[in-house]
Amino acid sequence: MDTGTITIVMNTQDAKRVLQTALICAREPLSIGDMRSLFADEFGADTVRGLLDELVRDWEGEGVELVAVASGWRLQSRPEMREFLDRLHPEKPPRYSRAVMETLAIIAYRQPVTRGDIEDIRGVTVATQIIKQLEDRGWVESIGYRETPGRPALLATTRQFLDDLGLASLQQLPLMPGELSLQSSFDDLLTAPQVDTSTLALDLAPHPAADAVPLE
Repeated sequence: MDTGTITIVMNTQDAKRVLQTALICAREPLSIGDMRSLFADEFGADTVRGLLDELVRDWEGEGVELVAVASGWRLQSRPEMREFLDRLHPEKPPRYSRAVMETLAIIAYRQPVTRGDIEDIRGVTVATQIIKQLEDRGWVESIGYRETPGRPALLATTRQFLDDLGLASLQQLPLMPGELSLQSSFDDLLTAPQVDTSTLALDLAPHPAADAVPLE
């Protein structure tokens, strides 16, 4: 008898069950590579994506949805379920100040930016504590330096920021006319990974990262 690895040929329905179970049990979003490993790479990336598309349709009309975010795929509650789920945890999440929200908005829409760029846009000094709050939350990080006197750090949002907003890429951030404001949606990020971004508003255009110098 061959004592080597036994290859199990799995049908589509069984594969979907495996994927669904993994997604339900996962603490973090699963990448395509993660999901391929479930099948010992028996299925290619395109096949896994096809199965995910089927699962997206299978969950239509349910209280949860399967979505792609920056780090991979995850199951999450639909926005309309938030009202009911909040009753399980009625305490209010900590609220960030307007200065923190405006700083985060500028970084998100104009990245990479320096602290001086943010101060030019806001018209006020940016306290070190504001940047530290965003870094501690895992939403902002330094990605390099600008080759100008003093070599100021360039700030950008993280993959965690996109995951918490339920977005796969920065291109999905809404860009709407309005005052420099993120309104109340970002306040919900501490307790809800799936935020309704339709209420976000900023009239800023992104600028290229050509002047970024990698961190040494």
